[in-house]
Amino acid sequence: MASYYFKALASDGKMRTGTVTAETDKRVASELRRQGLTPIFVGLEEKKGLEFKLPTFKRGRRADVLFFTQELSTLLNATIPLDRAISITAELTERESFRFVVLDVLRVLKSGKTLADSLATHPDYFGELYVNMVRAGEASGSLAVIFERLAEFERTRDDLRNYIISSLVYPTLLTLVGCTSIFILLKFVVPRFAAVFEDARVPMPLPTKIMMQASYFVQTWGIPIIIGLFVLFLAHQAWIRTASGRLKWDSFRLKVPLLGIALRKAETARFARAMGTLVAASVPLVQCINIARAILNNRRMARSLEAVAQGVKRGEGISTPLRRAGEFPPLAGHLLLVGEETGRIDTMFERMAEIYEVETKNAIKRFTSLFEPLLILVMGIIVGALVLSLMLAITSVNDVVM
Repeated sequence: MASYYFKALASDGKMRTGTVTAETDKRVASELRRQGLTPIFVGLEEKKGLEFKLPTFKRGRRADVLFFTQELSTLLNATIPLDRAISITAELTERESFRFVVLDVLRVLKSGKTLADSLATHPDYFGELYVNMVRAGEASGSLAVIFERLAEFERTRDDLRNYIISSLVYPTLLTLVGCTSIFILLKFVVPRFAAVFEDARVPMPLPTKIMMQASYFVQTWGIPIIIGLFVLFLAHQAWIRTASGRLKWDSFRLKVPLLGIALRKAETARFARAMGTLVAASVPLVQCINIARAILNNRRMARSLEAVAQGVKRGEGISTPLRRAGEFPPLAGHLLLVGEETGRIDTMFERMAEIYEVETKNAIKRFTSLFEPLLILVMGIIVGALVLSLMLAITSVNDVVM
């Protein structure tokens, strides 16, 4: 017999903890289920103090939701009952915090709620698009198909996001390393040579004088400037959390050469992928636009969809109001016009998503292919100028000695 520590979910949704003496952990789990509790964690009591939970970040949540969607799609296609499929998915989930979420969804489902309403109790994991897709699947009796589409949507969105992030990591690191190198040279290396040149009492070349003045400026104001930049960064973050600040910042980002084009295409791909998924699930078009607007990162482009939704309500279709909004690429409006004429607007949204996902990757590639060599050139010129200034000063000292 051993003492086991447990965490279990009660029927009222509250977490219960305690210790039970039993032969095995399976006996503890059976006893908890007999008492009407859903076991979350069962382990030897001495492990209680060793338990360590990492914070759940957004990236981890997206991975959890993708895993949940894929597993549920597979199980439902295998004609496994919904409650059993969710229970199996909970057992397969590795992250304990998300296992609690899945089990809570199962608890709400068994209390008589629909799956969509059960998922809506955890909005941090399952957004409005996800819940409405599931609600449409329940209404049409095609949950397995809906989860297949949701799995594809989550996977493609994650792939595009990962590509953008991975493409921008190297230029960002290159910028940080370059700026840090220049700061170290001016803060610590150049002053050592400056003392030698001052003791030699020789006239210094103009490039060396400029370098010395830059070094003096960095030594005097370097730390205050870094602190000021950090404070400015915090102020900027607070500013873009306001509605007006976020709108102005997003408008500015769209105007940045090359990068703005890539951001606009990425948002168009995200919008098209969400619309294609929702329209294919027979969600009303105006509701699709409102849901898709909520998942866009750029507030200016999202705001333009309000006028698009109003145009759809007036019976203008979606292509005309979208082109009139002027925030999405012209090709998007033409593609949707063809979709309206052929009666396959869901297929055209999917095609538009594929086109702009590829276009986004190409735009990011063009931006990095131009930015990286330009940054290396600028850093090379600055470091080269510093080294040349030092060499000129050393040469002038040697000439005086000789």
